[in-house]
Amino acid sequence: MSETMAPPFRADHVGSLLRPPELLQARDEHQAGRLSTEELRRAEDAAIRDAVRMQEEIGLQGVTDGEFRRGSWHMDFIYQIGGVIRSEQTLNIRFRNESGTVEFNPTAHRISGKLTLEKTIFGEGFAFLKSVTKATPKLTIPSPSMVHYRGGRAAIDEGVYPEMEAFWHDIAAVYSEEIARLHGLGCTYLQLDDTSLAYLNDPAQRDYVTSIGGDGDKQHLTNIKVINAALANRPAGMTVCTHMCRGNFRSSWMAEGGYDHVAEALFGELAVDGFFLEYDDARSGGFEPLRFVPRGNKRVVLGLVTSKRAALESKDELRRRIDEAAKYVPLEQLCLSPQCGFSSTVEGNALTRDEQIAKLRLVVETAREVWG
Repeated sequence: MSETMAPPFRADHVGSLLRPPELLQARDEHQAGRLSTEELRRAEDAAIRDAVRMQEEIGLQGVTDGEFRRGSWHMDFIYQIGGVIRSEQTLNIRFRNESGTVEFNPTAHRISGKLTLEKTIFGEGFAFLKSVTKATPKLTIPSPSMVHYRGGRAAIDEGVYPEMEAFWHDIAAVYSEEIARLHGLGCTYLQLDDTSLAYLNDPAQRDYVTSIGGDGDKQHLTNIKVINAALANRPAGMTVCTHMCRGNFRSSWMAEGGYDHVAEALFGELAVDGFFLEYDDARSGGFEPLRFVPRGNKRVVLGLVTSKRAALESKDELRRRIDEAAKYVPLEQLCLSPQCGFSSTVEGNALTRDEQIAKLRLVVETAREVWG
């Protein structure tokens, strides 16, 4: 069994990388008005070139720009959708880790107008990434579900969308157009990041969705339907995967629980080519839900290497867990990656750049030993 030449790759990664100190300083200087937008762009370009070089030297076949132009993995995209505005409200979100809780206070968003695509979001950034790599450039964007999940019905102006069906139709149409435009720029590897599909395995998160005007027990079915509508006219030759985790902010998380609640519909109905799944600790449950993955071309990327902690996993343990997963999904449909990005927001997780590189190198070396 050899390395796959099409994504998702045997050794892959989710997308975000720790921001280098010089880029963080440039962002601070720009925010303070002491650095122009053009100067910040040059700093981002230099950092992305270095990140691409690092990924290629490690041996990754798919490379990202580390999400270096973003402050947040999803909101930098969502705010660029026509009809979405920043709310005056600040959210109070509590993440958890082994030491306790971590407060996160992002600005909320609101749907105040009909959803439209006014430009190709992240188009210029992707074009730059494509121009500086010989590997397959991968773009990560938030799933359509994420436009709804944080605020629900309460964040959608009823004067604009009196019925939710029209909202779901329009967000799917926005994404369909965005995907077509990205393909026109040469994007052949796209990842839809969707925390909702993992969060909804947690009863507390299902209760939350119900509290904001949805049906927590069935929300995953709506999200799957909307993603499929967005992908209905997907261009030929584009691989689309989804990534699911239970929260990733400064080495902390939001939700717990295995994939049991969503597994049958998720794996059986979601029209993607691969699933990046969080499986770095007991919080993610066991591999049994993978029995619903159809036999054939769909791939499961096992997120067995944690991006939240610096300690390096052993190859023997990774191989043992891959063998365990292969009881439910054929080995030829499996791949390996970290469980999430290293810096879903600009703050990043609690590990160093060298520790990050060691994690990515471990993924590549283990994958070569397992698949050839």
